[in-house]
Amino acid sequence: MLIKVAINGNRTPKDHPAVPVSAETQAAEAQAAVSAGAGAIHVHVCGPNGRESLASQDVAHTLQVIRRACAGIPVGISTSAWIVPSDRERLALVESWQTLPDFASVNFHEKGAVALAELLLVRGVDVEAGLANLQAVQEFMTSPVRDRCFRILLEPLGQDFEAARQAVAGMESSLNRAGLRQPRLLHGIDVTAWHFVREAAAKGYDTRVGFEDMLSLPDGHPAPHNVALVTAARDLIAAANG
Repeated sequence: MLIKVAINGNRTPKDHPAVPVSAETQAAEAQAAVSAGAGAIHVHVCGPNGRESLASQDVAHTLQVIRRACAGIPVGISTSAWIVPSDRERLALVESWQTLPDFASVNFHEKGAVALAELLLVRGVDVEAGLANLQAVQEFMTSPVRDRCFRILLEPLGQDFEAARQAVAGMESSLNRAGLRQPRLLHGIDVTAWHFVREAAAKGYDTRVGFEDMLSLPDGHPAPHNVALVTAARDLIAAANG
């Protein structure tokens, strides 16, 4: 079972002082998380000004620094629409990348997702299909990339766990009826995060932890760093598997 570590997301040190922003601090957090058991890294690239970026030089620098620290570990980046709201500009930036990530996540509830996924695949970047709701599932299932994405992310956004679990069940049913059998990764955000780590273990799915998804440990205490979150997930999964 894969534990992917999402080391920062759109959080900043204002949210938690240990959230890594520079490529160097991101690499240090990623390296420590891999040592604790993470098998893949998901990062939101930031530029020199500390803001999220998809600029070619920022993507290249971040990937190079993380890969030096985490040789052989797949590194993926976010392409969330809030980073670059213009569809046209986002595609142009991805087209300009000189250094490519191993994979990229594409949120199918966002405008321009299909064109973005197609471009990434043409460029040789594996795509994770991010599905937050049934609308995203429908967009994904009717797209020409539905069979070409290497992983499906089930990532409900709501903070009510029972409602989020029902949303996941609906997404699973639709995917199953369509015969889509790519590996699935299940994760939540904040209140639902640790519930869905347990759900993922029970279902045999991969999962994701890290400062992007939660700032606290399962017992509610603040997490000092990403390592503590990966370690906690590893322990929960071991307990669930007996």
